[in-house]
Amino acid sequence: MTDFTDVTWDRRSDVGIITLNRPEARNALTWEMYAELERLVRAAEPDGLRCLVITATDPTFCSGDDVKQVMGGGSEGAAPLSGARAPRLTPAADALLHTNVPVIAAVNGAAVGWGMELAMMADIRVASDKARFGELFVLRGLVTDVCGLGRLAQLVGREKASELVFTGDIIDAAEARSIGLVSRVVPHDELLPTALALADRIAANPPLAVRALKSGLRRALDPDWRDLGEWVSSTLGRLFQTEDHREGVRSFLEKRPATYVGR
Repeated sequence: MTDFTDVTWDRRSDVGIITLNRPEARNALTWEMYAELERLVRAAEPDGLRCLVITATDPTFCSGDDVKQVMGGGSEGAAPLSGARAPRLTPAADALLHTNVPVIAAVNGAAVGWGMELAMMADIRVASDKARFGELFVLRGLVTDVCGLGRLAQLVGREKASELVFTGDIIDAAEARSIGLVSRVVPHDELLPTALALADRIAANPPLAVRALKSGLRRALDPDWRDLGEWVSSTLGRLFQTEDHREGVRSFLEKRPATYVGR
């Protein structure tokens, strides 16, 4: 289905496996990777898949956006979301949050920034004991994507969610399990076999019933993702223009503490 090397694809019977495959850059997402992820997820239901597993090439699950490409390296005027298009939900997020195919995230390492968002877009998270999680957006002078607002508090409660998004703290797999962010933690070598075994169990059930159940959960629990996505997009467009955002990115690239000025 794909010949794009930074996101690879495999199909095992009724289960599809999407693997982020840019390990030299800690699987940081480029615009091309976002597009490929969206394409693969949207194709899953028409192709008759009964479950999707999303994982990554070691040692990282996903370090979020490629800072230089997506965030412009902190240079003035490099604001990719400001005025280039109408505010909208990120297309890859739209695909993941609205598919009726169950999605399992097999989190093999650090899932930070949009990597944590990606993990939360799955229905079930299975974590390696090497996994870590962090909503780092505040440290770049930005807001989270929609799941940091619309799903994190569902999973861990509003108070813990507030702590994570306001501080940008990174937590380990054990804490993620204890607060309910992931359903289970397994030894690293058992991660993919565990996720695939769970996917096979789901895929063996009546597919129409499973898809209806997923649709029902979305109706019962989820906000209007597209409306929230428009708010996130327009807010990011403003925040990308701030000095604090540029300082957050530059300090990261220069490996030094940031100094924020509130403008």
